[in-house]
Amino acid sequence: MRQLSIIVMGFLFLFVSCTEQQNKANQQETNEHKTVSSAGGLFIIGGGKRPPAMVKDLIKLSEVDKAGYIVILPMSSSVPDTSAFYAKKQFTEQGITNVTAFNFIEGEAPKQAWLDSLKQAKLIYISGGDQNRFMKVVKETPIYKAIHQAHQNGATIAGTSAGAAVMSKKMITGDEYKHPEYTGEFRTIEANNIEIAEGMGFTDKIIVDQHFVWRMRMNRLISVVIENPEATAVGIDESTAIYYKNNQFTVYGKSQVIVIENQKKHKKAQNGLLGAKDMSLHVLLPGDTFSIN
Repeated sequence: MRQLSIIVMGFLFLFVSCTEQQNKANQQETNEHKTVSSAGGLFIIGGGKRPPAMVKDLIKLSEVDKAGYIVILPMSSSVPDTSAFYAKKQFTEQGITNVTAFNFIEGEAPKQAWLDSLKQAKLIYISGGDQNRFMKVVKETPIYKAIHQAHQNGATIAGTSAGAAVMSKKMITGDEYKHPEYTGEFRTIEANNIEIAEGMGFTDKIIVDQHFVWRMRMNRLISVVIENPEATAVGIDESTAIYYKNNQFTVYGKSQVIVIENQKKHKKAQNGLLGAKDMSLHVLLPGDTFSIN
């Protein structure tokens, strides 16, 4: 009888231990899920004019019309004051007056008051210009950390043109290795040609191209997704945006979004040219949604 009691107690101890471990695992999984869902969304604009209806969508999605404030970051632009003025104007025309702009300077110690305000912003808007210029200012600085802290706190991060390019972990710089003189025309699909650099890294699931249909950048994005098949390539046209959160996005604005996937990770290089089979292409219209695998 004593031996039976010992055996029963042993089973009970094992059961309780396993249950506690499972509960801890479930709690950890829940916490991880909360971390993902608590981060703010990304409102990624393909450049060009921002239709008032699309700006209203951004305001509504960010909930800055209910509380909080907007911080504009114009460092991508060669004329940051002008860029900040027009970025602010698009919001004030919609009745949002709690808007400020911080033009951080490369190499200068950022003002602590600006960093504190940045961390608490409800919406951060990154202007157009040159994505490389923006990253030179913020990379490996407290500015970068402050933007990410705001995002993790639930802030929406918006950006247009260059401000769209910086969103992903892998950023299209706009430069070509084999054709260094910029013409805006991407006439080839070549191996080791499209320059990729480190972006802000709000997501590693997609790589963003902008002004996409209007400037005929399909060859560039095809090259990118063949050589970076782990990410979904998303080309956003002008006056168009996606709202991206939890690996899903919805299209807003006036034009199209092109999505290219190379899920089978097929790649062939021959005489400097790139080839691939079984890639998928989607042409999305305003109101369409898309989930990233």
